[in-house]
Amino acid sequence: MSWRDVTVVDACVRRDGRGGSPTAVTDDDPAATDADRRAVAAAAGTSHAAFLGPGRTPDGGRPVRFFTATAELSGCGHGTVAAQAVRLTRAALGELDDRQHTGGRTFDTVAIRRPAGIEVWFDQGLVALRHPAPDERAAFVAALGLTADDLHPTDTPRIAAPGAPRMLVPVHDRSALLRVRPHLGGLAAVCRRYGLLGCFVYVPPVGDGPGAARMFAPAIGVDEDVANANSTGCLAAHLLDTTGARTLAIEVEQGDALGRPAGVLASARRGPAGITTRVGGLAVVRDSHR
Repeated sequence: MSWRDVTVVDACVRRDGRGGSPTAVTDDDPAATDADRRAVAAAAGTSHAAFLGPGRTPDGGRPVRFFTATAELSGCGHGTVAAQAVRLTRAALGELDDRQHTGGRTFDTVAIRRPAGIEVWFDQGLVALRHPAPDERAAFVAALGLTADDLHPTDTPRIAAPGAPRMLVPVHDRSALLRVRPHLGGLAAVCRRYGLLGCFVYVPPVGDGPGAARMFAPAIGVDEDVANANSTGCLAAHLLDTTGARTLAIEVEQGDALGRPAGVLASARRGPAGITTRVGGLAVVRDSHR
């Protein structure tokens, strides 16, 4: 089938408006199959596609579904940034406070027009954290092709789950980050074996400076993601947990290894139920294909 309108959004661009993760956004078609939806991202030349459903759920959420070429995702951070940027563009407003329903969960979103694009924030919710078992950690480090010298001397790998779990793997510096050359087939197999979405390899932020990261998720058809907003929120939760602070805000630069710079903002807060996070990014609505 053909989709009448597909808008391509550069989600999570840097502060100067460069780069971002190209994401296809279109209205969902109730007659479409999931195979049809999986084909949209490839046809638009993007790694992900967002499908805006009609109406609202009983709790007030606007339905949005996300697909890569191989699977539906239970959540997509930069896809949410793209979807809400398109909704604001269509509304012709300066700001849009809304609620989105994805993967069985409804959460608050806000989209605001800025000179460089549309700034979007969304509530990620609770992030569960655990330490990987020794065999789990060793399998992922090996699949990533990392050596002991590459790993960060004080930070340690962590499993973080805002829904779908992924492994956070800290490395020593940006040079080590750029050297990561995972065995993608092996990494996909390890992700499936342990039930993880992928690996977020990162250099922690220092002071007020930005951190840096790369996301590998070959098990869901994304060898390397330009920007992974949900994993940035997971990193904020992990760093907050290790520092013992009550609140924490970070910026993480991504996409440099792919020649497409991106940036994601995240904040974490400790509350009675655990650590909750909020994730944000700047989007540029690029074009539409008919």
